[in-house]
Amino acid sequence: MSRSSRRNDVEREFDPIDESRRQWLAHGWTDAADGMTLVISIMRAHQLLLARVDQTLRPLGLTFSRYEVLALLSFTRRGSLPMNKITKRLQVHATSTTNSVDRLEAAGLVARRPHPADGRTTLVEITEAGRQLVTEATADLNRDVFEQPGLDAADVSRLLGELASLRAGLGDSAQA
Repeated sequence: MSRSSRRNDVEREFDPIDESRRQWLAHGWTDAADGMTLVISIMRAHQLLLARVDQTLRPLGLTFSRYEVLALLSFTRRGSLPMNKITKRLQVHATSTTNSVDRLEAAGLVARRPHPADGRTTLVEITEAGRQLVTEATADLNRDVFEQPGLDAADVSRLLGELASLRAGLGDSAQA
């Protein structure tokens, strides 16, 4: 085996998260080591999953944030919601919702409409082009990401329970 092959094998085996945990323990932060490892592991899993989602949505010209808005609107009876409800349901900052809606509107995937009963409220309504795109995007995400999340069904079920407990423990109002 060549020297570069051995070096590549060693690099592939190196886990930065394990090394961080080792360093935490070496510095005497034993009470925090597992928590730090948990946080970094969840953040890394988020990065990996988001990369898969982005890879699936990029050919369709969507980001996950914009996809979420389209999906949410497509699930409503009328195909529309007030901006503040989109923000609340997606659990994001109002600026994020505005940016996503601006981009979707520029692409002809949603339209802003006055609320028929409340002149102070603006509704965001999915267009037919938006419905078609979200249908295609959802099929692609189901196939490429959601049906194959990297764990078997039993592990997914167990992890969902653990994550619900974590969210509740962190004060997530949806879980409290």
